[in-house]
Amino acid sequence: MTDVAAGDIGTVYVTPAHLARMEYDARRLRATPHRPHHSILAGRHASRLRGRGLNFEEIRAYVPGDDLRHLDWKASSRVGHALVRSYTEERDRPALFVVDQRISMFYGTRRAMKSVVAAEVAALCAWMSFQAGDRAGAVVFDDNHIESIRAHRSRSRVLSMLGALARSNQSLHADSPVRVNPGQLDAALRSALHLATHDYLVCIVSDFLGANETTLQLIRELATHNDVVAALVFDPSARSVPSGGKIVVTEGELQVELDFDRKNIREPLSAMFDERLKQTVDLVQRCGVPMLAIDTEQPTLLQVGRLLGHFALRGR
Repeated sequence: MTDVAAGDIGTVYVTPAHLARMEYDARRLRATPHRPHHSILAGRHASRLRGRGLNFEEIRAYVPGDDLRHLDWKASSRVGHALVRSYTEERDRPALFVVDQRISMFYGTRRAMKSVVAAEVAALCAWMSFQAGDRAGAVVFDDNHIESIRAHRSRSRVLSMLGALARSNQSLHADSPVRVNPGQLDAALRSALHLATHDYLVCIVSDFLGANETTLQLIRELATHNDVVAALVFDPSARSVPSGGKIVVTEGELQVELDFDRKNIREPLSAMFDERLKQTVDLVQRCGVPMLAIDTEQPTLLQVGRLLGHFALRGR
């Protein structure tokens, strides 16, 4: 594991302690927010998220006042008197977080690395699930490994998730010999399919590098019986490269210095980054799932709160 300097925490790397402290940030988010007009869930259409459902409990005799929609006509005809199906509200809302910690996420030109932002988003949402009394699990993946953690309702399980995130995050470094593995995203989604059986909230936190038609199909399969949200983590340079200065970019063995003072370098890179971001956004939107765009410049808490409709934080 990489030695983490105090100044690097929350910008270059995360630690289990840093992610654990986000439990207090999660408490500042309202559990049942209003929907402001700028929320992604606002509009004239109903939300694509299922919400809590009903669990069948028993068939019993009809009593005046019972909802007629719950009459079981077949059972009633067999016994000769009215029977109704009784339900209890489903309280459990398991959540599964698929978190990208590949070498492509070890990049950032502003406040923090994409890998740090992804870990913070997952930690914040995991604590929100725990505080709501729901189960939480994760699929944490890098270019070579996938760690699957089954959903469970306990503080120790959340802390296990955060530990896995921190270990994977701290294994990233600029001179790593690891090569980019675009296909690992699909492998992680297949792992998620084995864990998220039905009625899960699945949150995919990634830069979606390597996403293709197979990725689209896997997300649609996940969304068949679950609610899926895609959190696209990006650096502002994907929309507008710096107007000047130099940046050293490395992929382990290969290292290149980009001089943005030179127009013949700045403009082609700007067009390439912009086109790549547009293609990624287009593919994710074609999956038919809600998408949250989260950048590396603004504080993670404020972005998650705003995008989920929790614009007003407690204490502000």
